[in-house]
Amino acid sequence: MTTYTATPADIEKKWFVIDAEGVVLGRLASIIAMRLRGKHKPSFTPHMDMGDNIIVINCEKIQMTGNKRDEKYYWHTGHPGGIKEKTKADILDGKHPERVIMKAVERMLPGGKLSRQQLTHLRVFAGTEHGMEAQKPEVLDVKAMNPKNTRTA
Repeated sequence: MTTYTATPADIEKKWFVIDAEGVVLGRLASIIAMRLRGKHKPSFTPHMDMGDNIIVINCEKIQMTGNKRDEKYYWHTGHPGGIKEKTKADILDGKHPERVIMKAVERMLPGGKLSRQQLTHLRVFAGTEHGMEAQKPEVLDVKAMNPKNTRTA
């Protein structure tokens, strides 16, 4: 008996659109990361890009539990004394609210070339318009999905 390994000819990618309005950030990011890697498919192969293409709309209306809106992102410019910080609330209310979701999903993927390639299949938009109608994306209802209750008895 041999172990099944998917080949590039076996990979079938779909397009999904997710409405992030009212969804908790961490739960949404874990669902997106699973779909980008392709772990929801029975033919999952860890070294292949098996995942689907994901479009996220209404990212500025995402929910966060507790005081997470006041938590800070830190980065360094490379110059002495160049540490910078911004809260998630500042980023969501600013020019680029999609960066909060992008960073959350990026941190849920394993590091490496394959994860960076899979992250290019994620498109996040602030409003309800996404401009990807030509791909005929299916609607993925993440409000009905609860990753906590995925186990069966």
